[in-house]
Amino acid sequence: MFSDRTNWKLSPNLFSRTQDRLRTAGVDILDLTVSNPTQCGLPYDADAILAAFQNAAMLGYHPQPKGLPVARQAAATYYRDSHAISGLDPEQILLTTSTSEAYSFVFRLLCNPGDEVLVPRPSYPLFDFLADLHDVKLVPYSLTYAQGWLIDFPSLAQAVSPRTRAILLVHPNNPTGSFVAATELEQLNLLCREKNLALLADEVFLDYSHDALPRRSFVANQEVLTFTLSGLSKISALPQMKAAWIVTTGPQDQVAAALDRLEIISDTFLSISAPIQHALPALLEQRRVIQPFLMARLHENIRELNRQLAAQKNCELLHSHGGWSVVLRVPSTQSDEDLAVDLLQEQGVLVHPGHFYDFSTDGHLVLSLITPPDTFREGIKKLFEYFGA
Repeated sequence: MFSDRTNWKLSPNLFSRTQDRLRTAGVDILDLTVSNPTQCGLPYDADAILAAFQNAAMLGYHPQPKGLPVARQAAATYYRDSHAISGLDPEQILLTTSTSEAYSFVFRLLCNPGDEVLVPRPSYPLFDFLADLHDVKLVPYSLTYAQGWLIDFPSLAQAVSPRTRAILLVHPNNPTGSFVAATELEQLNLLCREKNLALLADEVFLDYSHDALPRRSFVANQEVLTFTLSGLSKISALPQMKAAWIVTTGPQDQVAAALDRLEIISDTFLSISAPIQHALPALLEQRRVIQPFLMARLHENIRELNRQLAAQKNCELLHSHGGWSVVLRVPSTQSDEDLAVDLLQEQGVLVHPGHFYDFSTDGHLVLSLITPPDTFREGIKKLFEYFGA
C-alpha cells in the first residue's frame, strides 16, 4: 500500500528507548544535546517580537511565488549588513518555510529520480530523509581531520558519476564546525565547471564563527550555479517562525533559468505565510539582540570544556571554527551508540553518538554548545568521570 520511499525503519533504537525509559522513571538527565534555542533560557526581546505582528498588511493576501518584496529585501539587507555583500538583487531570493523545504525545491529543480547529490560525511542526518522523499540518491564524500576538518578532494572526485547533479556543503558543517576555505572553494568551482554541477550551500550557522573572524558567504560565489540556504531558525534563534530562503547566484543565464523554474515550483506550494513575511524585517533585526547572548554562551561553554579537558588525558576536543556543536574524540571501546547508552544509564548524561552524523569510525561524541552553562558544566564533569583521568 505504501511507497518504497517511505519504507524506513520506524521502531525506536536502543538509545531512544533508554531515554524514554529513564524519563518515564523520573530520572534527572543532564541533556548535552539541546538544539532548540527557545528552550535554553535565552533572553528574547518578547515585546519587539510580538510587535512585529501588529501590522494591518498581514490581513491581506497577495500571493507571490518568490515571496513578498518587503521580505526578500529584508534578506538582501541581512547579507549587506552582516556579510558585506552589497548589490544582491532581491529577485535572486526565493522564500520558503524552512531550509528543509528549500532543499526540497532545489532537489526537485536539479534531479530526476535516481540522480545523485554528493554530501559531506560526517554531517547532519536530515539529508537522508529529504533525499528519500524526492527519489534522490545521496553519495558521500569525506571530510578528513588533521588539526582541523578538510574536504577530501580525491574522495569527492571519486564520488562524481554521470548522474551527479550537485555538491552539497554545510558552511560551517554540523557537527564538525568546519568552514569551507577559500582554496577549497576554488577547487569546488573547478570541479563543478568541469562536470557541469551545481553547488548547494547550507549556511544556517554562518553567523556563529567561534573566533569572530568574518566568513565568506556562498552568496558571493558567481563562478558556478550556486544555491545558498539560510533562515530565521539560527540567524535569529527563532525556529518557530518558519521563514527561510534560497539565494541563487552564478552565471547569469543559468541563474535566470533556475529562478524561472524555482518560481513555478514555489507557486505550486505557496507555503510561507503572509504574517511571517511582513514580520521578517523586524524578526531578522532580532539577530542583533540574541546573537551576542548566544556567542557569549558558546564561548563560556568552550572555555569550560577546555578547562575540564586540561585535567584529563583520555578525551580530545576536535578543532571547531563555528556552529552550535563540538565533537569529542573518546576512547573507542564499544560502539558510539552503546557508549551513549552507558553514559545515560551510569552518569545520567545525554550526548549524541557520532554515528548519528555518519562518522566513519567509533569514538566520537557530539555535544551542544547552546546547553545552559550549569547543565553543560555538570554534564561534562560526569562525562569525564566516566572515562577517568
